[in-house]
Amino acid sequence: MTEQVQNFSGGILADQNIPSFDEIFNDPTRFVNRELSWLEFNRRVLEEACNPNHPLLERVKFLSISASNLDEFLMVRVAGLAAQKEKNVEKRSDDGMSVEEQLRAVHDSIEILQSDQQTYWAELQGQLADEAIYIEHPNELSLEELSWLEDYFHTNMFPVLTPLSMDLAHPFPFISNLGHALVFELSHRSKKHSMKAFIRIPVGLESFVKLPQRSKSEIHLISIEDIIVRFVDKLFPGYKSIGHGNFRVIRDSDLEVEEEAEDLVLTFESALKRRRRGKVVRIETDSKMPQNLSDFIVSELNINGIKVEQVGELFALNNLMKIAGIDRPDLKFTSFVARFPERVREQNGDCLAAIRQKDILVHHPYESFDVVVQFIRQAARDPDVIAIKQMLYRTSNNSPIVAALIEAAEAGKSVVAVVELKARFDEEANIRWARDLERAGVQVVFGFTDWKTHSKLSLVVRREDGKIKNYVHIGTGNYHPITARFYTDLSYFTTNQTTANDVAKVFNYATGYAKPENLETLIVSPVSLRSSILKHTEDEIAHAKAGREAHIWAKMNSLVDPEIIDAFYRASQAGVQIRLVVRGICCLRPNVFGMSENIKVKSIVGRFLEHSRIICFGNGNALPSSGAIVYMGSADMMPRNLNRRVETMVRIKNVTVHKQVLDQIMVANMQDTELSWEIMPDGTSRRLSKHSDGESFNCQTYFMTNPSLSGRGEALKNDAPKSFVDNRNFDTKTKDHTEIH
Repeated sequence: MTEQVQNFSGGILADQNIPSFDEIFNDPTRFVNRELSWLEFNRRVLEEACNPNHPLLERVKFLSISASNLDEFLMVRVAGLAAQKEKNVEKRSDDGMSVEEQLRAVHDSIEILQSDQQTYWAELQGQLADEAIYIEHPNELSLEELSWLEDYFHTNMFPVLTPLSMDLAHPFPFISNLGHALVFELSHRSKKHSMKAFIRIPVGLESFVKLPQRSKSEIHLISIEDIIVRFVDKLFPGYKSIGHGNFRVIRDSDLEVEEEAEDLVLTFESALKRRRRGKVVRIETDSKMPQNLSDFIVSELNINGIKVEQVGELFALNNLMKIAGIDRPDLKFTSFVARFPERVREQNGDCLAAIRQKDILVHHPYESFDVVVQFIRQAARDPDVIAIKQMLYRTSNNSPIVAALIEAAEAGKSVVAVVELKARFDEEANIRWARDLERAGVQVVFGFTDWKTHSKLSLVVRREDGKIKNYVHIGTGNYHPITARFYTDLSYFTTNQTTANDVAKVFNYATGYAKPENLETLIVSPVSLRSSILKHTEDEIAHAKAGREAHIWAKMNSLVDPEIIDAFYRASQAGVQIRLVVRGICCLRPNVFGMSENIKVKSIVGRFLEHSRIICFGNGNALPSSGAIVYMGSADMMPRNLNRRVETMVRIKNVTVHKQVLDQIMVANMQDTELSWEIMPDGTSRRLSKHSDGESFNCQTYFMTNPSLSGRGEALKNDAPKSFVDNRNFDTKTKDHTEIH
């Protein structure tokens, strides 16, 4: 045990003796800190930037994504901790850390992470140069290129930039969240006079400018900051720069909304304006920033207790997405065109006819999200459809789903849209298209003031042969055609009347607070989802104690909820075999003797972002099994999802869909080695490599090349991945080929 938990910081889990049941469940060190676990997830994303199995520009993209992820973490989670510290909150986290301890640990981890980001960027620059993609500096350009660049500056940048001198008549300007600017120490060329100056970088300007090609095979880029520095004398004639630096401000961007607000839309519009002016939580500068200019920024922003962080020569690495988008197909993943389910094709694209024939599970992005769009669009245009009900958490700016709902309302159908205004960073878009829907005659409901409506549900009511028939869509992801291209999600379509009745009750819950009762196929938070998961877990414990097979498999984005984690610990102690695929935060410590030795956890990070949520209970059988209890839906195992959101998970009973979710999707995720990381007892992770037989498996490649079962039917039942060996463990080796125990 000591070897497994040697990195734990104190607590009963650091003891060599096997702790008692009560000792374990009274010790907060049984949990991993939520914030540190998230940072470890972002570390996994960053490590893909140096994964030689990925094409070069895809590695640049992973680096950019890790930087964007970190920005949001700072704006929300770190800002939240800082606010708790300011209010002297004494409550400790589930893992026993004080607010002050969490902030110190988080800042230490962020410092290491950002240092590694800069190191990886330096390495990637060298590899880009090997592929004739060069990041240039002005002093490396020829006279001809400098002349071109000066013309570009005057034509494309000069009219947009606003030079500001700093004096009594020109006070330091407000810097909005993620605002990015250059600050200068300028000296007059003829007079003995100096001044400080400021140039804010507008959002609309390209972060990197492409220079004229020196040859057909070469691409030369220069950053917008370097261009401004080179021609600063054009913005401040008569002055020269004697010092400069690049900085940005990160502000608290979470929203607080009064629960009793009479008009939620107006309240959120006001809150969004406050977000842009939120409290400063972090200032970042480049490594060129002189100390006197750094001190100047701190004094002008009038902030206390916030350390200025120097993060390297090129910061705001999220801007590297511009470089990742360069037109070099040879340095990117091979293009992939999503399949359209054969069952729908056989019905000449008629989604309703295909669903009427048999339940279908569509696996995005391997199968086209256009099936979902067409489902709503065809319902909008079908004269026999009399009503459409839709839940919307996030969608695209020019959403075809919204357009179809508007078309349906204008055609005289009864259309209800449950719109969630509290979808973080999408609030403005949601407000905008909620108003568009209302103008078209859609009945728009904003759900609950104190809970988010996070369910992914559609209900189409159609008149057929003088009777009413319901068509249902239940998803794990948002109705967002853009993210559906690179998020792995599930879309379940059915005409099952029992499921349709349950879905209708959930809509009534969101629109009229009518608590759903006597649900037969759905479990719903905050009503029954937590209790159902706990009940099924207790049933597996009973199976184990009775000597029967006892298994739990689950796939989710995050595992945070302490009650669910403790239930899994109890199940492990009883002998239940638990295998989890957790992409992001995991507060559970797996493989700890006496507590969780029967739990293994992995994280999959690859070309597509793993987003689907599935949980399977053996029900007295070894998994996979036709007798297993299988759910899929919108909920992660987090307190917010189980307590403060309206979430739904549906029990899959259709034989083919059940087989697809369990025998195909879950088995492939469990078998994966090429994209997988093992989560260790101390919360860190290490990359997996191969199975003990020397074979490797890439689940995303498998899904890209193998049609789904329900889209084609039982004819493809032999296309599922091979079954587990070694009692269905993660039968894998670490990268250095040492066994995992």
